[in-house]
Amino acid sequence: MDSLDKKILRLLQGDATLAVSDVAKRIGLSTTPCWRRIQKLEEDGVIRRRVAVLDPARVNLGVTVFVAIRTNSHSIEWLRRLSEVVHDFPEVVEFYRMSGDVDYLLRVVVPSIAAYDAFYKRLIARIDIRDVSSSFAMEQIKYTTELPLDYVILDRSGSLPAI
Repeated sequence: MDSLDKKILRLLQGDATLAVSDVAKRIGLSTTPCWRRIQKLEEDGVIRRRVAVLDPARVNLGVTVFVAIRTNSHSIEWLRRLSEVVHDFPEVVEFYRMSGDVDYLLRVVVPSIAAYDAFYKRLIARIDIRDVSSSFAMEQIKYTTELPLDYVILDRSGSLPAI
């Protein structure tokens, strides 16, 4: 990865619908080499996919809830089971295993508190959880899907190191 790849990534993170010719023009490359770079970034898994970012309120998902889960079971089997359960719930848009007091953290989007209550009841009916704590977001102050690219580490050949 080099500075041109980083420029491509910055542009595509901002607008994945940009035509290759527009990306090429903005970074000072011709279209074919730019397209090859984008394909390589996709093949290498740097670009995982291109998506549309929706406005939650416009699709009736105006309530964001952060759900902290604590468990008494720390086995790999329990984690697999929780993962299976969580993947069955489209309301869960993020799912993390945590360090510290909280074992798992979910970000859940729903249309209302009543919808969250129904989600919660379905969740606890499917898996035993020691403690669940829910925090409702009052206001979204910053949200981005764009990752900071200033931390990219290049190897000596100028390529992204293998992961």
